[in-house]
Amino acid sequence: MEVNSRGFSNKALEDFDLIDRAVDQNDQQAYAALMKRYKKAVYFMILKMIRDADDAEDLTMEAFAKAFKNLHKFKKDYTFSTWLFRIATNNTIDFIRKKKLKTMSLNTTLSDDGGNSVTIDVEDDENNPQDEFIRSQRIEMVRVFVDKLPAKYRKLVELRYFQELSYDEIAKELDKPLGTVKAQLHRSRELLFEIASGKEKHI
Repeated sequence: MEVNSRGFSNKALEDFDLIDRAVDQNDQQAYAALMKRYKKAVYFMILKMIRDADDAEDLTMEAFAKAFKNLHKFKKDYTFSTWLFRIATNNTIDFIRKKKLKTMSLNTTLSDDGGNSVTIDVEDDENNPQDEFIRSQRIEMVRVFVDKLPAKYRKLVELRYFQELSYDEIAKELDKPLGTVKAQLHRSRELLFEIASGKEKHI
């Protein structure tokens, strides 16, 4: 990996340039480029933690939504990937604590593309007062993007994210086959990714 005099790789410097363009110029292509670079890595990192593909897709979308919403706060003391993976990790930990999932993969050492370890620290607190605050933050974060969805997808996403129904419960609520619900929610997530990366004008 080629590293310059500032101690950052060329890829990290390219990320900094994309961030500047995204924040200063609202450059939609810059947002899309950042998502394209890291979407797969973030997804597989989360999947390693929770072992559920559907939830991993949800949490990947949330991580990018939160990162892009706070991109103006990013400081170039660390690489973008370190910052993004930390957001994704913390968001997933919040999810794990809420669902109280049992998983061995929490002991897995994770690292970003710069080789920096991303530590995972899960507090075992049965009645954590932060849970409701965390939940309200997640809903607020996702609603910014959900409001821009076509109507036929909005109801599905509201049931999944805001009312937190399972796929089976959504299928019963809407009287639709489970496969249809999963397919449409998958498409909804794709649209949310496009909205988060500034492509909503094409939807």
